[in-house]
Amino acid sequence: MDEPHDGGRAREAQRATWVSIAVNVVLTVFQIAVGLFAHAQSLVADGMHTLSDLLGDFMVMYASRHGANPADERHPYGHGRYETAASMVLGLVLAGVGGGFLLTAALRLQSLETLPELHQAALWMALLTLAGKEGLFRYMLAVAQRLRSPMLVANAWHARADAASSLVVAVGIGGSLLGYRFLEPLAAALVGFMILRMGAMLAYEALRELIDTGVDPDEVAKIRDTVTGTCGVLDVHELRTRRMAHRVLVDAHVRVDPRISVSEGHRIAELARSRVRAGHPDVLDVLVHVDTEEDQLGSSGRVVLPGRTALVEEIAEILGHDVPQAAPAVFHYVGDRIEAEVFLPFDWCADPVRLEALQQRVHARVDESPHWGRIALMCRIAP
Repeated sequence: MDEPHDGGRAREAQRATWVSIAVNVVLTVFQIAVGLFAHAQSLVADGMHTLSDLLGDFMVMYASRHGANPADERHPYGHGRYETAASMVLGLVLAGVGGGFLLTAALRLQSLETLPELHQAALWMALLTLAGKEGLFRYMLAVAQRLRSPMLVANAWHARADAASSLVVAVGIGGSLLGYRFLEPLAAALVGFMILRMGAMLAYEALRELIDTGVDPDEVAKIRDTVTGTCGVLDVHELRTRRMAHRVLVDAHVRVDPRISVSEGHRIAELARSRVRAGHPDVLDVLVHVDTEEDQLGSSGRVVLPGRTALVEEIAEILGHDVPQAAPAVFHYVGDRIEAEVFLPFDWCADPVRLEALQQRVHARVDESPHWGRIALMCRIAP
């Protein structure tokens, strides 16, 4: 199935969130009303817990709407991190709710004799809430997996956490009605720990994205294979990845032949970029840096190679100011040496004695130089 574009993806995320909001509003009202009627404080507390879902739902809507905004001057990579921030907050909310369950359960275990008698309506409401929350979880998880949205996954698991808490309430109320009054706070402590752990994991994954943790090593290996399979790429000696919500950003350093033109190197980089984006749908963008074999072989660091301005002046000094050039010299940085192609006018090369003397002078200078590897004299017709 094709992935929805950003606008359609945002609409689907918001539609799923509105469904979650509607279910949570209905369940919250009935949980609190029935809980007060049946003297079931656990059901009232579970209703208040459901209220926290509404905060998460509105947070998801805000993040999905703003996360779909296109890139701008201040956000050149888009607004996908809105989803990451929402996932972080939802994870922290889950952790807080789980901690609250643990604390409440501990207090209730210490005062079992003060727990009120419950009405059977509380059990039926708890079971209805459990069914509603589990159904909501399955629906939202299916949408989240189709859209590959960590934020919606976090919200779906929030619904599952609510279903687990509703199960605790149902077991606790049922056990209380049967005379085992300790079952409710004991089960609440267990689920509280589960919710706390789930929230911590979600917050941790969001934090990993915020600190630019790379994607799975297997996926990195696949991207590396795609880049190295590009015509003209000799090697990939540095490949970095990071996530932006459901998408991936890639930086790659590719090695090419040091003697090709700048335009050909650029063409190879663009081809590698398009291949990665076509072969890996999760990749949002690829930055390809073109290197020569200098980076692969490594420079000794003892020689600082001069730039073009200094090289042009040195070539003019080697040739002599009476020797014209038909075109700008071409320089290749290869390892710790520089190779040059110097173009002389074709008519000037017609004198073999003069050309031989110039070649000998050039070769002698190359042998004495710490940075010249080769200077080739090329004869051509001046444009």
